[in-house]
Amino acid sequence: MPAACESVLEDIEDIVSAEDLKPHDRQFVRRHVFPKVRKRNSQKNIQTDDEPSSDSVIPGVQKIWIRTWGCSHNNSDGEYMAGQLAAYGYKITDNSAEADLWLLNSCTVKNPAEDHFRNSIKKAQEGKKKVVLAGCVPQAQPRQEYLKGLSIIGVQQIDRVVEVVEETIKGHSVRLLGQKKDNGKRLGGARLDLPKIRKNPLIEIISINTGCLNACTYCKTKHARGDLASYPIEELVDRAKQSFQEGVCEIWLTSEDTGAYGRDIGTDLPTLLWKLVEVIPEGAMLRLGMTNPPYILEHLEEMAKILNHPRVYAFLHIPVQSASDSVLMDMKREYCVADFKQVVDFLKEKVPGITIATDIICGFPGETDEDFQETMKLVELYRFPSLFINQFYPRPGTPAAKMPQVPAAVKKQRTKDLSQLFHSYNPYDHKVGERQRVLVTEESFDSNYYVAHNPFYEQVLVPKDPLLMGKMVEVNIYEAGKHFMKGQPVSDARVHTASISRPLAKGEISGLTEEFRRSAQNGTNGKAEPSAEIPVKTRLSSWMALQLPWQQEGGGLKILSVSLALLAVLVMFYYGGMKTEL
Repeated sequence: MPAACESVLEDIEDIVSAEDLKPHDRQFVRRHVFPKVRKRNSQKNIQTDDEPSSDSVIPGVQKIWIRTWGCSHNNSDGEYMAGQLAAYGYKITDNSAEADLWLLNSCTVKNPAEDHFRNSIKKAQEGKKKVVLAGCVPQAQPRQEYLKGLSIIGVQQIDRVVEVVEETIKGHSVRLLGQKKDNGKRLGGARLDLPKIRKNPLIEIISINTGCLNACTYCKTKHARGDLASYPIEELVDRAKQSFQEGVCEIWLTSEDTGAYGRDIGTDLPTLLWKLVEVIPEGAMLRLGMTNPPYILEHLEEMAKILNHPRVYAFLHIPVQSASDSVLMDMKREYCVADFKQVVDFLKEKVPGITIATDIICGFPGETDEDFQETMKLVELYRFPSLFINQFYPRPGTPAAKMPQVPAAVKKQRTKDLSQLFHSYNPYDHKVGERQRVLVTEESFDSNYYVAHNPFYEQVLVPKDPLLMGKMVEVNIYEAGKHFMKGQPVSDARVHTASISRPLAKGEISGLTEEFRRSAQNGTNGKAEPSAEIPVKTRLSSWMALQLPWQQEGGGLKILSVSLALLAVLVMFYYGGMKTEL
């Protein structure tokens, strides 16, 4: 158990086991809990240089499998949790069967996503795995029956994932669901400089704010993420700089509504973007996340200038959800169809070639055939190259769930009709023969190509040449499909390497200081599993000394308090001895 266990037990919630004190007893003694070492009488139970058993509580022994559903914000949270656990010594594995603990990071947007989450919990329990739950589902409804007795880490508590995992491995049920606050003001969440393991070492996902200013009647995410809380500009810029120093060549800005950024801290999205553009190296790109129409309207001029910048993708995701004003009113979307059209028309005029992606919900309560036909006309008008079509699912606890529902067969048919319309046109056919500049960042799902994106964030498949990965190259477009183009690199074109340093290896931890790296190397031989060459007692001492920087808040004060207490005891004994002599 690490030396930090006093601070762990000081405020961790709902630790449940038969041996634990009752709540009223624990309230009295919670500030006086110290780590206790069990003595073993049997010589055969003493471990020295051998590897600890799989049920040991020594950090770094257990293997953890992490599964994330949902948006890029959720994926960023998952990367941060993986980084902290790996930095602390746990082994992150892709093999769920060999894992000792499953960390399930959920999404609450639609019923199918929660169903997958629930099924994974059941599978973990059947496999006798320890389970920690994260994400929006348990944050929004922690008292659901199928969550009983399971550990939960809230969306704003991901910097404490190590504590929750440790207690869960020991057999406790732990729940941390509080909000981050500073002088009573809600913060954007956990610190941005935490260690993380990027799913793709070339792409950094930065959450610029959490929550939103809306109260959409169908949205469950609001119950989990809450009201708008933005990160300061300087912290976001610092995170971007660090990412580029670690070999990242593409940054995604994400949140529940990027357009609302800064309204709670006296700034705005364009101000942030201009600061970020200053630190983007040549050959790297910035992609903006989703923004709702109301909060982009007042910044259209500045946003057009930013989206024309050569290091910013001319791409914007603006969900319309419906082209019927009456449906939008029932959704409480706080804009009308004319507002959406104004944003799209302005940006199409000022940012030639821009990609506008949007979302549509089919079968929202009260949607008539006439309402749906208005939505079909909107799609026909703009022929969105990227369209996210969602059949309406009533989410428990939302106002929309209590409204009169559209029959399931009607919802299904409308979803089918809109999908057929979307697939009736090919947005990229006219681009065959073009010469485009693309940034190569990942591998295709079928592993046959590398995936790149042109300045409009349109997907371009290129040959699997390892020399292209992480590079910005020019290609000739020779084929187009519904969702992609195919390009052949131009032999005489200049290749841009964005990274100012070598990209991290897949699975390598981002954000560790050199001091911590050296300490971890000395304490664990640079591996997740404790080294067999170092006695267990030594390894324990090493881990106890190796508190992570983000877990040391208040540590100096505790050391000072203990030192003063020891000094008082020494003084008392000293004067007591003098009185005895007298």
